[in-house]
Amino acid sequence: MNRSFDHATVLVTGGTGSFGSTVVEYLLGKACREIRIFSRDETKQDDMRNRLAGRGNVRYFLGDVRDRTSVDRVMPGVDVVFHAAALKQVPSCEFFPLEAVATNVLGSSHVIDSAVAHRVGTVVLLGTDKAVYPVNAMGMTKALMEKVGQATARELALNGATTTVCSVRYGNVLHSRGSVVPAFVQQLKRGEPLAVTEPTMTRFLLPLSQAVDLVEFAMANGENGDVFIRKAPASTIGDLAQAVQNIFGRQVGTKVIGVRHGEKLYETLASRQELRQAEDFGNYYRVRMDDRDLNYALYFSEGDTEVAPMDDYHSHNTRRLTLPQVEELLLGLPEIQAELSSW
Repeated sequence: MNRSFDHATVLVTGGTGSFGSTVVEYLLGKACREIRIFSRDETKQDDMRNRLAGRGNVRYFLGDVRDRTSVDRVMPGVDVVFHAAALKQVPSCEFFPLEAVATNVLGSSHVIDSAVAHRVGTVVLLGTDKAVYPVNAMGMTKALMEKVGQATARELALNGATTTVCSVRYGNVLHSRGSVVPAFVQQLKRGEPLAVTEPTMTRFLLPLSQAVDLVEFAMANGENGDVFIRKAPASTIGDLAQAVQNIFGRQVGTKVIGVRHGEKLYETLASRQELRQAEDFGNYYRVRMDDRDLNYALYFSEGDTEVAPMDDYHSHNTRRLTLPQVEELLLGLPEIQAELSSW
C-alpha cells in the first residue's frame, strides 16, 4: 500500500472548502500524480480553478456525496481519499437534521463503499470534537460517520482487503469558513461589538496547517478503524474576542448573545474510555477500534476490574492559552496577516 503522496492520485471530497483548499495547496508541493477535487459548488470550483491555473495536475469533478453514482465516477484510480465533505454548521444542522444525516452519514457511507469497491489504499474521514458525547445533530452525525467507517473497517479486517479506513478528530479550526474568527473580523471592520455566545465557553484552537498534518499522519500510520486525535490548546471565547481586538488595534467591546442551538460550554476530543486504550504519539492520540465481534462470551475473562481514574480530554482541562498566546496564535495565520495588511 502506498503510504506517501509520491505518484499517488489523491481525492479530496469537499475539496473547495477551508480544509480542502489548504490540503490541496499542500499537495501541490508533493509529487502527486493527480489531485482530484470533488464538490457540489461550481462557483467555488471555478474560483479554485482560476486560482490554481497552471499549478500541478488538478482535476475537478462536480458531484455530491449523497449521490453514489457521482462518487463512483470520481473514484477509479484513486490511491488516497480525504473525506472532508460535510455539513458543519451546528445551528443549521439543528434545524435541518435530516440534511445532516443525508450528507454526513449516508454521504460518508457512499464515499467509503465506493473507495472499497475501487480498491483505494487509504480513506481518512475528517471528524470533530463534537462527535464525543454529542448533544447536537452535527456531532451526532459525525459520530455516526466514525461508526460507519469502523463497521466497514471490521469487515475489511476479516476479509483481508487492502483498503484502510480510519478517522481523525480535531477541534475548532481557526479562520475556517463560517467559524467565529472571520465573523469577529467582519464585525470589527463594521465597528460593531463582537457577538460572543458565552465568554467563559472554551474551544480547542487549531490552525488549518495542523489539521493537514493530522490527516497526513493518519494516512501514514493508520490501521483499519483507528481514530487519530490532535492534541490542542484551548481558549475562552471571551479571550478570543479580546485577542482579535488587540491585534487589530481597535476596541469595540462585546455583546453576549447567549448559547446557540446545540452548543456546549466546552468540547471533548477524547472520552475517558477512549483514553484508557489510546496510544500517545506526542502531538496525537491513536484510539484503536474495538475489534470484537458480537459473540462477547468469547472475550470474557475474570481478573482485575479496577480502572485507574481518568478524566475526559476536553477544552476545559487542556492547556489554556493566555491572552498574549491567543494573539500570537492568531498572528501566525496567513488569513489574519492578509486582513492586517489591508486594514
